[in-house]
Amino acid sequence: MIRIVDTRPEQLDDILLMERQCFSVPWTREQLAAQLSDSMHIFLAAEDENGRVVGYVGLMYVLDEGYISNVAVSPSRRREGIADMLLAELYARAKEKKLSFLTLEVRESNIPARSLYKKHGYTEVGRRKGYYSLPKEDAVLMTCFLSEEEK
Repeated sequence: MIRIVDTRPEQLDDILLMERQCFSVPWTREQLAAQLSDSMHIFLAAEDENGRVVGYVGLMYVLDEGYISNVAVSPSRRREGIADMLLAELYARAKEKKLSFLTLEVRESNIPARSLYKKHGYTEVGRRKGYYSLPKEDAVLMTCFLSEEEK
């Protein structure tokens, strides 16, 4: 049983560990703490039945624009629909805040993530040359439009 909740400060240790497992250039504790939900951020955690964090997603928003910072699921819990649940809840929260769109970058080679985002209504809208390091790679910019006038 997975629950999607607002991330709490005491969950940052689990999230920091997952950052290190999932990303070649992980965020620091300070960067993650700055994502905690406030008037500019939505930071959601997926908790298992024991209260352990098995995934998370962060969003920063300004006016009606949303930017997804990170989406991660524990490597041992992938392919269970956890990322789907996180993205669905993030979408619902973004709609409540009347955001017009959500955008993100994803490694060009990360086909599973790109497929997941497409399934959730994101379209490829551009590239950022050499955006990632370790290894050096382009980012695919993907956007999900939430309001009809933006489509």
